[in-house]
Amino acid sequence: MSDTAGWWEKHAFPSAVDLVLSDRLVGEWRRGLTAGAHGIVLDLGFGSGPNLPHYPVAVEQVYAVDPSDEGWQRAGAAIADFGRPVTRIGTDAAAISLPDNSVDVVVAAWSLCSIPDVEAALTHARRVLRPGGTLRLVEHGLSPRPWLAAAQRAMQPAWGRLASGCHVDRDIERLVAAAGFDTSGLTAQTAFGVPTPWTWFVAGSATTSP
Repeated sequence: MSDTAGWWEKHAFPSAVDLVLSDRLVGEWRRGLTAGAHGIVLDLGFGSGPNLPHYPVAVEQVYAVDPSDEGWQRAGAAIADFGRPVTRIGTDAAAISLPDNSVDVVVAAWSLCSIPDVEAALTHARRVLRPGGTLRLVEHGLSPRPWLAAAQRAMQPAWGRLASGCHVDRDIERLVAAAGFDTSGLTAQTAFGVPTPWTWFVAGSATTSP
């Protein structure tokens, strides 16, 4: 990796993500994402902790998974304000070391679209959730509109390089269903009222069998 690419991955891109996914722009999505969280939460793609201010008091503990050391370091103030245990348990969502049936809710905010082995990550999410547990997510996803889906596939090679592996062309609903979740609580929708290839999201809750 070149020095420029390394600087982008480690420093510039995490800052850009914090700006683009700030509460000013996506706060409503985060509030909807976290509203039903409770008990022990596994936060995939934790970053600098932008979900923490939105978790209700019913959340007792958060396990964090994120590859960015920079993001974790920047999360210090948010963790202190949260006032409940937050533990970084790994850097790879495809290799989660938690026991089976040990988590009440898994939260993924704009992370399943960038995890390299997303199938393994979803398999682990399903494994660690307790019976009746919930995967709550908001993600870039493949649009059901054919012309938008074609545009997403066409732009993905360039987008992925610029956005550190983010995918706008993943069929998130299909992937979540294949991991053994009930996806009837997920909906595909455009963000900000503008149907563009990079503003098509999949959001909601997917549940395990009780």
